[in-house]
Amino acid sequence: YIRAVGTGPKGNKDLDFEQSQDMMNQLLGGKLFSEQISAFLLGWRLKPETIEEFQGALTACDSYVKQTHIHDSIELGYPFDGKAKNPYLFPLVSKILQNTTLKLVLSGDELQPAKSGITTKNICENISLEDNLKYFDRKEYFLELHEITEIRNRLALRSGINTIEKLPNVGKSDYAITGVHHKPYVKKYMEIFSSRYKRFALIQGNEGSPELFSKGTLWMSINGEVHEQIIDPSYYGIAYPKAAEKLSFEDSLAMLNNPNEELNKLAHLNAAIWLSICLK
Repeated sequence: YIRAVGTGPKGNKDLDFEQSQDMMNQLLGGKLFSEQISAFLLGWRLKPETIEEFQGALTACDSYVKQTHIHDSIELGYPFDGKAKNPYLFPLVSKILQNTTLKLVLSGDELQPAKSGITTKNICENISLEDNLKYFDRKEYFLELHEITEIRNRLALRSGINTIEKLPNVGKSDYAITGVHHKPYVKKYMEIFSSRYKRFALIQGNEGSPELFSKGTLWMSINGEVHEQIIDPSYYGIAYPKAAEKLSFEDSLAMLNNPNEELNKLAHLNAAIWLSICLK
């Protein structure tokens, strides 16, 4: 498989579904040298990855994930390289949703490459979580992927794993949302993830997260069709200032423990978005 992705534009070839599944099983099997794993991940990224390869790799991952069914839940797909410039909204949203039946599911791990942000794990281990917020640590539900963290961090580059790890469906949720930066990725993410949920959504969220901080597009897959909607916080009277500098962990926690009016407004807007995905 290293030859398939690492011999250059003329010699590279795409893997089919079964080959991609086998490739991921080998990466997670604990029998490869770290140099082999790094070589494949780098070549795979540069080739680049295809939708069929992502689907095969994700199917392989499914066989390792220890699921716990969280009834009436939405899975929130956050990047495992964290957020660097703005606080997370999910702790505030969970408080807003306490009077609903909806539960929020998210997962996390040690920091992965390449943003060097604050992770969901950092936050969830340092605040009190509401009962409707279910956090899963990858070391507990997917140890095999957790164990190649050091290899990925030494490589210090994004890889195809950054894409598929965001939504492991650890809670067997019927609904899911994750962030996407650019419109060309919408089709790719829809084909990879939408069939795994009753309703699946993508949003131009902050730093690749499912949280909207500024004007952006929401794409929702409904009965096989993708519906598009532009959402502008300013329309709802929200004027959250754009962050220019990296946010410290201490400041991030302080903003969650004592949110200002604009951050609370953003949390209410995102709560409404997530509820709408789940037909609430």
